[in-house]
Amino acid sequence: MDIKKYLQNIDEVIEKGKYKDTWESLSAYRVPDWYADSKFGIFIHWGVYSVPAFGNEWYSRNMYIQGSEEYEHHLKTYGAHKDFGYKDFIPLFKAEKFSADEWLDLFQSAGAQYIVPVAEHHDGFQMYKSEISKWNAYEMGPRRDIVGELSEAAKKRGIINGASSHRVEHWFFMGHGREFESDITDSEKYGDFYYPAMPEPSDLQDLFSSPEPSQEYLEDWLVRCCEIVDRFQPRIVYFDWWIQHSAVKPYLRKFAAYYYNRAGEWGGGVINYKHDAFMFGTAVVDIERGQFADVKPFIWQTDTAIAKNSWCYTENNSYKKPGAIICDLIDIVSKNGRLLLNVGPKADGTFSDEDRSILMEIGRWLRTNKEAVYGAKVWRQSSEGPTRIQEGQFTDNEDRNYTEKDIRFTVNHGCLYAAVMKYPADGSVTIESLGKLSQFCGMIRDVSALGFDERPAFSRDDKGLHIHTESVRSEYPVVLKIVMD
Repeated sequence: MDIKKYLQNIDEVIEKGKYKDTWESLSAYRVPDWYADSKFGIFIHWGVYSVPAFGNEWYSRNMYIQGSEEYEHHLKTYGAHKDFGYKDFIPLFKAEKFSADEWLDLFQSAGAQYIVPVAEHHDGFQMYKSEISKWNAYEMGPRRDIVGELSEAAKKRGIINGASSHRVEHWFFMGHGREFESDITDSEKYGDFYYPAMPEPSDLQDLFSSPEPSQEYLEDWLVRCCEIVDRFQPRIVYFDWWIQHSAVKPYLRKFAAYYYNRAGEWGGGVINYKHDAFMFGTAVVDIERGQFADVKPFIWQTDTAIAKNSWCYTENNSYKKPGAIICDLIDIVSKNGRLLLNVGPKADGTFSDEDRSILMEIGRWLRTNKEAVYGAKVWRQSSEGPTRIQEGQFTDNEDRNYTEKDIRFTVNHGCLYAAVMKYPADGSVTIESLGKLSQFCGMIRDVSALGFDERPAFSRDDKGLHIHTESVRSEYPVVLKIVMD
């Protein structure tokens, strides 16, 4: 590929388009309606790191850190790093049982409205056919255009296709391999796969760390991202962290302008970002493994994984309970968010029994309660009850101890939905926010429990709306549909 010619084309699209590469211009961006109505998506971490299936998806970095568990595991299992490096896992990544249609059938059964496969992780291996580098899944390993196949399978089912790029961290990701005798020290032999393997910053949150990514590297990053846009027309582009580095900012603006102008041709696009990488309002903020404590007036997203310890498949994954994920989904939606839930397939392209079971449980719950989730909007308050969510990143690995008084609210189809997070054994629920003294609630005409035939008895006084059922039982949240005049 002629990088300079591609960069020229990017500039031409921006010059002719609505969006320019300035925060002022990009602030005119508005989230498309289809994304506002989407509440549940599937993230997919799958790549060369799925072959060792040890530690987590950062194996390509950690295996070169002397003394780390991954380093010791690698020596014991595969031998010296100079003889068997990360590149040597590529021929073992065969994906012999991968079927995009089977994956999408599973995701559709899980109730997913959009998918975001990792197009390129920190390891620098592209999971799609690319004209930029030969180090990709179409020319090596599986010898298939993974992202392309998933995109087409999604579109056939009416599921929104996305893609993520974690490329920018590749600047330093292999850098520890230069600290001892390994195949990284012979990086010229392996071209752009191990390039540039720069020293890792001592503080990865330092926005001005050095050596900062070079112009050559960032232009390559920009073209890689735009190639994904042009090849697959993703409706969602997700960026991992470190794009907030000061050196990346001009290229972020240029990408956003190019993408939004191009996405306008197919119904609008969404960029997910972390930290303060983008100016607020120019893209959709994402919180990794965490969420906001309170309802927000802006659209946002949580991304988290089925496994507590890893985003990719490992042989020792610690899985979350489906009920905990469902509770998180409800809480997030009640606060104007959406949940991007990650799964990690095995190297051969199959899913573990645990992954499948959890996805199917979520799907069963969503089929019963979908009207309280899909397309739902926030109510005047998102919740009531004693359980408070700790706000911020990396806060969701501890199970929430929801009580029978914890309720989450959404509105949809002219009705109010109250999700009782832990339905009481005696069938008696009081919604204090709907008491007679409430100034924001009209006359209550009917109450039903989604998925149950029993018609709940209900009454209302100054203390709240009192609802009683005899036969409603569930290990998962029960959604009460409230019709008001």
